[in-house]
Amino acid sequence: MSAANPIALARLDPAICYRALTTRDARFDGRFFTAVRTTGIYCRPVCPAQTPKSENVTFYPTAAAAEVAGYRSCLRCRPERAPSTAPANPLVERAMALIALGYATDGPSLARKLGVGERHLRRLFTAHLGASPKQVAETRRHLLARQLVVETTLPLTDVALAAGFGSLRRFNHVFSTLYGQPPSQMRRRSSKPQADHSFSLSLPFRPPYDWDGVITALAAHAIPGVEAVTPQSYARLITLGGHHGTVVVSPGGGDHLIVRIDFPKLAFLPEIVARLRALFDLAADTTLIDAHMATDPTLAPWVAARPGMRVPGAWDSFECAVRIILGQQVSVAAGRRLAAEVVTRYGTEVETGIPGLIGLFPTPERLIEVADHLSLDLNMPRARAAAIINLARAEAADPDLLAPGGDLAETIRRLTAVAGIGPWTAHCIALFALREPDAFPAQDVGMQRVLGLSARALEARSESWRPWRAYAAIHLWLQALGSVPATKPATKTDKEKKSALVD
Repeated sequence: MSAANPIALARLDPAICYRALTTRDARFDGRFFTAVRTTGIYCRPVCPAQTPKSENVTFYPTAAAAEVAGYRSCLRCRPERAPSTAPANPLVERAMALIALGYATDGPSLARKLGVGERHLRRLFTAHLGASPKQVAETRRHLLARQLVVETTLPLTDVALAAGFGSLRRFNHVFSTLYGQPPSQMRRRSSKPQADHSFSLSLPFRPPYDWDGVITALAAHAIPGVEAVTPQSYARLITLGGHHGTVVVSPGGGDHLIVRIDFPKLAFLPEIVARLRALFDLAADTTLIDAHMATDPTLAPWVAARPGMRVPGAWDSFECAVRIILGQQVSVAAGRRLAAEVVTRYGTEVETGIPGLIGLFPTPERLIEVADHLSLDLNMPRARAAAIINLARAEAADPDLLAPGGDLAETIRRLTAVAGIGPWTAHCIALFALREPDAFPAQDVGMQRVLGLSARALEARSESWRPWRAYAAIHLWLQALGSVPATKPATKTDKEKKSALVD
């Protein structure tokens, strides 16, 4: 094996890592990986294998760093099942989100997306992750391939396609090199290839995970016809590359969710998994976030009552943004009804076999086509209809308008430049659609009522919750759902100041 990465070791205390390894402390799972020089294998801290001697191990911050150093992943603890950890550097975190969603998988294109120099980005990746952007993307592909081999009965040709390999031959070669055996040998001999293109996968997270809180928030703004939510499942229609399918997500255990995917084109699987992980906020380190929120005496009891609260996101950023605009100056229930009407009138009807999933949300181009009669069709103010059309035109002209990975201040500036989108709408879009952890719509009526503060006072109060104000917002909204009466109809002076979750 190659020498230990000095930058990685500078960030990881070997003594602490080794103590966590000897006790198999699950709190460290995903925070580092242990490479054993005598075996050439790297493992999770919770691996059930015999603990190696301290002089024989090297610790790496990521699986990619361990693979770059020449180690193979363990067959017992399965590093692909480790919960992910958001990097400490905001720029690296945004870059990782772009890699996961397939926006860019190499250094030059990723740097252009982020507006930084390639060399600077590479230095940040090496310092925080121990590997280059390209190496991180490759490791993600390798680990997804192994997960598909172990957890599904998909034909290996389909696995190779889904994991982004150009050919089955290349897939077999890389797999054998990385894991010491071909994929056919790793798969259980009793497994028979399935006939259809539906299968289940696990989506790991770092416990705790407040499923009830997440599903409550998702149910509050689910679009009828597109999404179907029960206390134990979230189902929705998805569309990518002109193809449509369904996903159904449910609790899978103490450290993972289970998703049932039915989609005809497996080449989109990495993006599907990445979008679902973002939707359910599976990369959040809630132990760290909760500890920060608990320093506020008002938030502390809510955090204690809901450990592991996440910020539920959205499958599609444009769909989410339109839904938020529809919710301006009306109750959440009225906003949902309007969104359902949009799907019924302008969406595409499909058959899924899943009750409640009957239509695809319209594209920006489709809404632009009906611009002249959108307000009349939906019986809503012309200004709100104009805001939707303005957003649709802006998105059609700039597909990156609603892409993740941007700076929060710049994101808010770009969104509020669209006529009809004010600060409340922009921050809600940033929070739910773009996964900005520090977004905070201080103009929200529901949150103001919970604390008895004005928008200006709430904004000032939120300063102590940075850089995770979005999580404080979810706690406030959930508190409002259970304790705050319905808001009265908005007046002209309310402008867009409505609550994102509270009727």
